Amino acid sequence: MSTGTTTVTATTGRKLKNRTSLGQTIRNSLTMAYRGLLKIRRTPEQLFDVTLQPIIFTLMFTYIFGGAISGDVASYLPVIIPGILVQTVITTSVVTGVQLREDMDKGVFDRFKSLPIARIAPLAGALLADTIRYAIATTLTFAMGYIMGYRPDGGFGYVVLAGLLVIACSWALSWIFAFFGVIARTASSVQGISMLILFPLTFLSNAFVPVDTLPDWLKWFAKINPISHLITAVRDLTNSGTAGSDLVISLIGAAVIVAVFAPLTVKAYMRRT
Repeated sequence: MSTGTTTVTATTGRKLKNRTSLGQTIRNSLTMAYRGLLKIRRTPEQLFDVTLQPIIFTLMFTYIFGGAISGDVASYLPVIIPGILVQTVITTSVVTGVQLREDMDKGVFDRFKSLPIARIAPLAGALLADTIRYAIATTLTFAMGYIMGYRPDGGFGYVVLAGLLVIACSWALSWIFAFFGVIARTASSVQGISMLILFPLTFLSNAFVPVDTLPDWLKWFAKINPISHLITAVRDLTNSGTAGSDLVISLIGAAVIVAVFAPLTVKAYMRRT
């Protein structure tokens, strides 16, 4: 009799422990985000993709394609900087899923279950911490463009808005890769699947060349490509200080991704952990 009572009490205790308030969940998530930043400080090579890639890609693509596409480097910068920005930050969002899978394989999330924290906090914290990576990549890309002579006509305020737009869309996209990170078997498979999706989307877009120069069979895809809409929105903001339909399409697309993949990711995460 006492054993049954003890079991019921323990079970009830665990249920109560898992019920956390919204405020506690937010605090726990911020703590886990801080943990993610501490990991970067201890292993700074994790930032190589967001520090070296914007510099290398900007230099390489600008000097290779600048003269052929726009006649000179200066004329090509308003085209390539938004393209490189979107490509770099979007690609960086893959790391969310890869690191999530690595932590799960190492049993990190199993240890978190023994702590008096919200179960969703480790996942939410990882997603929050990666926004710092996006901000670093965004800042370095614009800084590199400025060093090379890029002077956006939209002004500083619209440049900031463009950066926030890219960060927000990348954060939304990271939910997809977080989902892959939860359901995939290995971190390398997450990387492979993610790149298989991103490479066609980023390179078959208007990031590097005008869409009108593409073959007809490829032009239609580049025009409907969501990456092309995001790049155009960034160009409008930075180069002319305007916000058109591409901005609306990008924001709606980001909202739809979060609405679909956030519940799927959380459900899969709760089942696995």
